[in-house]
Amino acid sequence: MCGIVGALAHRDVSSILLEGLYRLEYRGYDSAGIALIEDHKLARFRALGKVRELETRMPAEQPGHIGIAHTRWATHGEPSETNAHPHFSSDRIALVHNGIIENYKGIRERLLKQGYEFSSETDSEVVAHLIDSYLDGDLFAAVKKAVDELEGAFALGIIATDDPRTLVACRRGNPLVVGIGIKENFVASDVSALLPVTNRFVYLDEGDYVVLSGDDYQVFDAVGNAREMEVKTSEQSADAANKGDYRHYMQKEIHEQGQAVAECLEGRITDATVLDNVFGYGAEEIFKRVENLQIVACGTSYLAGMVARYWIEALLDLPCRIEVASEFRYRKSVVPDNTLFVTLSQSGETADTLSALRSLASDKYCGSLCICNVPESSLVRESDLVLMTRAGPEIGVASTKAFTTQLVAMLLLVASLGRMQQRLDDKTSAAIIGELNTLPRQIDELLRLEARIEAIAEDFVDKQHALFLGRGEHYPIAMEGALKLKEISYIHAEAYPAGELKHGPLALVDAEMPVIVVAPNDELLEKLHSNMQEVKARGGKLYVFAHRGAHLETDTDDVVIEMDCDTDYITPVLSVVPLQILAYHVAVLRGTDVDQPRNLAKSVTVE
Repeated sequence: MCGIVGALAHRDVSSILLEGLYRLEYRGYDSAGIALIEDHKLARFRALGKVRELETRMPAEQPGHIGIAHTRWATHGEPSETNAHPHFSSDRIALVHNGIIENYKGIRERLLKQGYEFSSETDSEVVAHLIDSYLDGDLFAAVKKAVDELEGAFALGIIATDDPRTLVACRRGNPLVVGIGIKENFVASDVSALLPVTNRFVYLDEGDYVVLSGDDYQVFDAVGNAREMEVKTSEQSADAANKGDYRHYMQKEIHEQGQAVAECLEGRITDATVLDNVFGYGAEEIFKRVENLQIVACGTSYLAGMVARYWIEALLDLPCRIEVASEFRYRKSVVPDNTLFVTLSQSGETADTLSALRSLASDKYCGSLCICNVPESSLVRESDLVLMTRAGPEIGVASTKAFTTQLVAMLLLVASLGRMQQRLDDKTSAAIIGELNTLPRQIDELLRLEARIEAIAEDFVDKQHALFLGRGEHYPIAMEGALKLKEISYIHAEAYPAGELKHGPLALVDAEMPVIVVAPNDELLEKLHSNMQEVKARGGKLYVFAHRGAHLETDTDDVVIEMDCDTDYITPVLSVVPLQILAYHVAVLRGTDVDQPRNLAKSVTVE
C-alpha cells in the first residue's frame, strides 16, 4: 500500500524524490520521508501527514545525488514520525520498505542480543539492522543475505554511506519498477512516480533484485544470477494524473468514464461481434473448454464480479462462482472440471487476489484470465489470458472508471464466450454489442444529472446511516453505491436485495434513514415497487434512481431521479454513475478528504 521512490544521478535528486512521492499519493499513506547521502553522510527528513508537510521540513535546495523516499500506511506501529520511513541503522544504512515481514519478531530479538537499539515499532527497522549486521563492503551481498531470512511480502530500497554510488532494491510480492534515464536511474513502486524523468522501464519479476551503480544498473534473480531484462517504453504521459479543472481526482474520473469505456472497447468490437483474440493468444482454445467460471476479486472489483455472475449464468447458462480473494485463498474449494479462473483488479498487485492465482494447484482449471488496468502488473504477467481495461490512471482511492470498465470487460467476456461456444444467438450477441457501442454516449448524457444530484446531496449531510436497495444484477450495484458513500463520506451505508427488507433491514427504517433505490425498468420492477411501499409505511424517505419507462407511484416527499436510458444488457453500468456522483457530492459537503479517505489505500498490496 505504501510508495517507494529511489534515485541515483549526477544531479541533486531531492526534487525528483518529492515529485515521485506526490505522484504516489493516490496509493494512500499517513506519513512520508526522504533520505539522501551527501559527503558520505545520511540526511533524513520525515513528517506525519501529507507529502507537502515533508516538503516544508526540507531545505529549498537539499543536496544529494542518491536517495530513497517513502509514503507509509501504518501496519506495524501507529502513524508517527518515529515510525515513518526511511529507517536507519548505525547511521550508515537507510531503508524503505513496502509490505509486511512476518518473522520480524524473532529476528528483532536476535538483533537486540547483538546490541542493536530500536527507535520505532516497525517491522521495517528490523530489516535495516539485519542488513547492517551483514554489511562488510558489499551492499548487494548484505541485502541478499538478509532477504534470504525474511518471510512475508515486501519491496525494499536500500542505500549505504559505505558505498554512496549504489542503490539496491528488491521485490517479493510487492511491485517495483526500474526507471532508465540518461546516465541516471531510478526505482519506484509505480511507473507514474517516474514519468517526469523517464518513460523507459524494466519491470522486475517476483524475487528479482536490482543494483543501481554509478551510471548503470544490473538485475539479478532470486539466487543472485545476473539477468538481461527488456526495457519497455511506457505510453503513459507525465500529465495524465493532473486534476485539470476538476475539484478532485474522483470528480474528474467520474467524468472520464465515457472516454474510458470507449478506450476499453476500441479495436475489440465491430457493430455486431467481439473480434478474435482480444483476450490474448490461446483464448479460443481455452474458451471452448470452459464449463464453469470462478471469479476472485476484492472490494469494488468483487462487486463487478458479482454483476458478471448474473450475466454469465443468465446469458450463457454456465455455472459461475464469485468469491472474495481473502476467503478463497484460505479455504479448500471443490473445483469443477474445466473451470476458468478469472481475477479482477485495478492495480494488478492486490495481494490476496495475486496469492489466490498463485495458489492454484488443481488440474481442473482450464486456464486463468486477468481483467486489469495496469499492463505491467504481476497479475497480468502471471495469467494465461489478459484483457486490459484501459481506464487510464485512477488516482482517487474510491474506484469509479476502473469499476465501469471492469463491467464492460466482463460483458466482452460474456459475448466472446457466447460466440465461441455458440451459447448466444446472433440476435442477442448483436444486441449486446450494439448497446456497448452506445455506452460512452449514454454515460456522458447521465453526467448532465450532476447538478440535480448535487442538490439532493444536501439531504445527506447530517445523516449517519443510509440504506441502498436493488434487485437482481442491480443488487451489487446497490452494494457499490453503499461502498462509495461509506468510503468517502464516512456515512455508515448498507445495501440489501430489496426482497430481504422484511428479514431484518426494515427494523432500521425511520425518517432519519434515507433509502436509495436503483429502479431499472425490468421484470422485477413491480416487486421493487412493493418493497418501496414497505419503506414508506415505516416513515422512510426514498431516493429513487429510475430508468426510462419505470413509472413509479411515489409521494411528493420522495425524490425521483429520472435516468434517460432504456437498455437490456448495459443497465448496471449506467445505474452506477449517478450513485458515484451522489457519494462524491455528499463527501464534498461533509468536508472529507475525497481523494484520500482516512484509513484506506488505493493499491492493497498486503493482507
